Amino acid sequence: MKNTGIWLDKDKALIVTLENGAEKLQTVTSNIEHYRTHGGSGTRFKGGPQDVVQDSKFLEREKHQLKQYYKSIASEIKDTDALVIFGPADTYKKFSKELSKNHKSLSNKIKDLKKADSMTENQVKAWVRDFFKSH
Repeated sequence: MKNTGIWLDKDKALIVTLENGAEKLQTVTSNIEHYRTHGGSGTRFKGGPQDVVQDSKFLEREKHQLKQYYKSIASEIKDTDALVIFGPADTYKKFSKELSKNHKSLSNKIKDLKKADSMTENQVKAWVRDFFKSH
C-alpha cells in the first residue's frame, strides 16, 4: 500500500510517500511569480504621476502557473493508493478541486483535506505518518 501526504502552499509542495515501511520526501517548487503592486505617486505632491497596475494580466498569469504547478504535483503522485492533502491558506483546497476536475482517479483516493500551519520537513513527515497510523 502506497500512502501519500502532500503539504502545499503557493511556493512549494512537500510530498511524503510511505510504502512498505520506507519513507520518501520530495519537494516540488511552484515557480509562481509573487506579484506586488508598486502603484502610488512618484512625487511628494498630491496627485503626482500614478503607475497603472494591470491586475487581470497578473492574475491570469498566476492562474496558469498554478495549473502547471498542480499538474507537476499530480504527475509525481499518480501511482498512490491513498492521499491526504494539507497546508495553510486555500492552496490545498484549490489543488483538491483541480484533481476532481482533471485527475478523477487521484481525486477518488483523497482520504482527507486538513488545514495546517507552516511546517518543517520533519514535521510534515511525522504528520503524514501519524495520519495514516490513525486511519
